[in-house]
Amino acid sequence: MALGPSLPQIGALQLLSARPQVSPRFLRAWHPAFVLARMPTRRWAPGTQCITKCEHTRPKPGELAFHKGDVVTILEACEVSGWVWGRPGMGGRRAGAAWPQRALRPGRRWFHGKISGHEAVQQLQPPEDGLFLVRESARHPGDYVLCVSFGRDVIHYRVLHRDGHLTIDEAVCFCNLMDMVEHYSKDKGAICTKLVKPKRKQGTKSAEEELAKAGWLLNLQHLTLGARIGEGEFGGKWRPRSEAEGGRGGKMQHKNLVRLLGVILHQGLYIVMEHVSKGNLVNFLRTRGRALVSIPQLLQFSLHVAEGMEYLESKKLVHRDLAARNILISEDLVAKVSDFGLAKAERKGLDASRLPVKWTAPEALKHGKFSSKSDVWSFGVLLWEVFSYGRAPYPKMSLKEVSEAVEKGYRMEPPEGCPGPIHALMGSCWEAEPARRPPFRKLAEKLARELRSAGASAPVGGQDADSGPLPRGQEP
Repeated sequence: MALGPSLPQIGALQLLSARPQVSPRFLRAWHPAFVLARMPTRRWAPGTQCITKCEHTRPKPGELAFHKGDVVTILEACEVSGWVWGRPGMGGRRAGAAWPQRALRPGRRWFHGKISGHEAVQQLQPPEDGLFLVRESARHPGDYVLCVSFGRDVIHYRVLHRDGHLTIDEAVCFCNLMDMVEHYSKDKGAICTKLVKPKRKQGTKSAEEELAKAGWLLNLQHLTLGARIGEGEFGGKWRPRSEAEGGRGGKMQHKNLVRLLGVILHQGLYIVMEHVSKGNLVNFLRTRGRALVSIPQLLQFSLHVAEGMEYLESKKLVHRDLAARNILISEDLVAKVSDFGLAKAERKGLDASRLPVKWTAPEALKHGKFSSKSDVWSFGVLLWEVFSYGRAPYPKMSLKEVSEAVEKGYRMEPPEGCPGPIHALMGSCWEAEPARRPPFRKLAEKLARELRSAGASAPVGGQDADSGPLPRGQEP
């Protein structure tokens, strides 16, 4: 757990071994803005190990610094809803502090909290080589014990604290319990056997069970990996050589949304989605340009995105990262909305450091207020990207300059050759007052009218060059 260099002098946080009375005013005084939204009420038992979900590396005086992935052990709930009293890091003798639940998530299910050695033996029955759990020592509070089933016995390995790290044999050290478990799952090292199967804490459900129940879990035997086709934010991308079967395809299905087929849990996580062959819209436009992509085609792409977003809007879902880079183009030139990494039901609150400033509405940047109307603002920027054939918005402006200029009323000029009605549509998306921005249904209707009036001088949406565009809502 990373603490600020001035930790011994922290006064406002009152890092005490005994929990003092904590008032809402006190908590608001020191914690950063991303935790001030309304907190959900969750009950985590004392001893629950949680992981911090975000970064807070530049604390103000009296605040606690932490990194994403740091470990916090819950001691008890605070009087204030949405806050818990927890011990930072893995050390058993460090002082407690108030933590916002929103910044934490429960750790691995193999952690059983404070139970005795006898209880651990009972949990690891019937015997099974490699079955394991991690517990907090009842005899040495704050210390941890790895319990492993081997043969007919359960072996207990005390986890030692050495210079801020964890170790069992003092030869290999780890930053946290997760790293330790991952290591011994691959190499038995100093323990009796590899860690094969975690003993889930009673009352919890595994990800595999939940995914299977929801219909998302696919069978690895039904999927053959083909050639590697790229890199994602968290790993590689492969083209499947055979169709995955058994997934339900998700509750959200629309021709203009990239379809999630399911997931496979096998030595990691595989997310199986439909393959959209022509890549993202930005690269599609940049590599073809005005000579190959007509205005009617741009209108068709824009209409596809609007219809996909209209569907999300009807489901009360907010994308939060709508941009041309997150629109994929299929083999038959259908634009599909993808990358729901920030998507959630309408609500406030998100770590501001993750926001794409040039695409984000002013009220979302300033106050964390996200809604379908903030997605409409982003759609206006996407329209500018499309009709500029993939240029970056707000050219030659820094993020700080963009934020300040937009706040003062600045709006981008139309790209070269952009039809007047489309620039007017962009302007309606960029209304300062969210309520004045049109819904996606209206945007789709206007784009459909523009497409009809533009005619079909080039292939549109996979149609032949001599066939006209279809009115909105009509099937071929």
